[in-house]
Amino acid sequence: MKRSARAYAARALCLLMLAASAAVHARAQDTSAPAYKISYTLSMPEPASHLFDVRVDVEGLAGAEYVDFQIPRWSPGRYAVFDFAKNVQEARARLRCKPGAKCPNDFPAERLDTQTWRAPTAAAVSLTFSYKVYADDLSGTFSQLDQRHANFNGGSVFVYVVGHKQDAVSLKIDAPKGWKIINGQSKSTEQSSFDFANYDLLIDAPTEVAPDFNVETFEVGGKKYRVVVHSFGEEGGRRGELAKQVERVVRAETALMPAPDYEQYTFLFHFDPTSRRGDGMEHLNSTQIIETAALGDGDTLADAVGTAAHEFFHVWNVKRMRPAGLGPWDFTRPVVTRGLWIAEGFTNYYGKLSQRRAGLWDDERLLRAYSGAVGGIENLPGVRLTSAVEASLLAPFIDRASHDQKTNTANTLVSYYPKGETVALTLDLLIRGRTKGRASLDDVMRRAYTKFYLESPADSYYLKGHAYTVEEFEQLASEVAGTDLSDFFRRYVHNTETLPYDEALAYVGLRLARTPDGARTTYRIERDDKAAPEALALREAWLKGK
Repeated sequence: MKRSARAYAARALCLLMLAASAAVHARAQDTSAPAYKISYTLSMPEPASHLFDVRVDVEGLAGAEYVDFQIPRWSPGRYAVFDFAKNVQEARARLRCKPGAKCPNDFPAERLDTQTWRAPTAAAVSLTFSYKVYADDLSGTFSQLDQRHANFNGGSVFVYVVGHKQDAVSLKIDAPKGWKIINGQSKSTEQSSFDFANYDLLIDAPTEVAPDFNVETFEVGGKKYRVVVHSFGEEGGRRGELAKQVERVVRAETALMPAPDYEQYTFLFHFDPTSRRGDGMEHLNSTQIIETAALGDGDTLADAVGTAAHEFFHVWNVKRMRPAGLGPWDFTRPVVTRGLWIAEGFTNYYGKLSQRRAGLWDDERLLRAYSGAVGGIENLPGVRLTSAVEASLLAPFIDRASHDQKTNTANTLVSYYPKGETVALTLDLLIRGRTKGRASLDDVMRRAYTKFYLESPADSYYLKGHAYTVEEFEQLASEVAGTDLSDFFRRYVHNTETLPYDEALAYVGLRLARTPDGARTTYRIERDDKAAPEALALREAWLKGK
């Protein structure tokens, strides 16, 4: 593709900014520093107080003048800045000194800024940093402790040792008597101690601690899966059916993508009518899902399975194969990544398609769901103002962010979720149509996972593989499709032209009906009764994952 001088200049500026950001991040993660031995202990002596007690023991200081501790301003998977330090209180330090030296035994840690505490350690060989965290918000981002249970997401609870996020850490959970423990790492509900290769993996293991959750298990492809249900309402006898439908989703998605590289995966479901919002959050070996209704109510089971279908596809798309900027993270500033239209939008697309391929949805339900995505994005005022790439960069403004000042974002921004979903729908059908079924977006995703995660050398301490750039993903898509897709990405991803829905849908014997309805337009994907047999065959292959 021929680029204008302005386009080259803009691309050069963007790469320069990314390089500068990477340089700052590299300085923040000094992997040359001697490793510390870092141990966390989480206690909950008074659940009714909503206060976790956290203790961090750091050994091997080796003459360091001080140790700084920070708690993240945000957490992976939810990119709005929440400043978890708001709920940290009573931070103190205790030193253990070299023989013959004297150290302060117990003193308040010095607070340097909103998220950082410092403990002077010139004569110490080890130290203990302790604090309390207020937690009363059940979600995929925050944490909750009350008489019913403890549920924590690590980013909102655990500080990290500045400059040592790459060091191995351990966690011991001191639970109330009779309470069980489960997370993606646990082998049994009696396990209370865990080891992690680094801090980033520690906070990637949401944990439920309670006396009364239930666990259903199944196996797929030699891997163990656990469906954990913590109900605060009537289940209506649906718990077994929930596990069966989740299993069908797992089978459909593992048939689509290469075998996952874990031995066990855990679905953590909470059905809580008192929770103020529903949620779903992806993690390396687990997902946490909150439904704001009892399992026995109405469409709650279907909603929970739909969320599970989305979150489970993240096993490949974002938790392992990840766009540049997503791990390891700089928690002192909002995330900067250009690829959430792939990481989240494509996952939206496959979460829905997987339910059809699993036999949980029929064709009509799938087409209604995609029609809703098209209408939802095309009726937004900002659809012609914000590109998929820009929406990704603006995630801290979009992803459940709160705005105290008045803004015009309702008229200017679009979410990378439906934006990316409609890109994926169109791209998949265009590739299938233009190659006469020889390739598809399924092939692109499989190849991207293999190349960027399985085959590439590790680009950091965080995980194997390297974080891809948007340009690398786009080039790979063209290679797999065997046709130049650069014009597609330029017009519909980097810019804001209307996607070629009509061409894409026609390849599989469908059409997009548009009905004006006042200021909005109703969109409906319908079967084309005049479609050729070749188009019908392509549709069948698309729906069945062939």
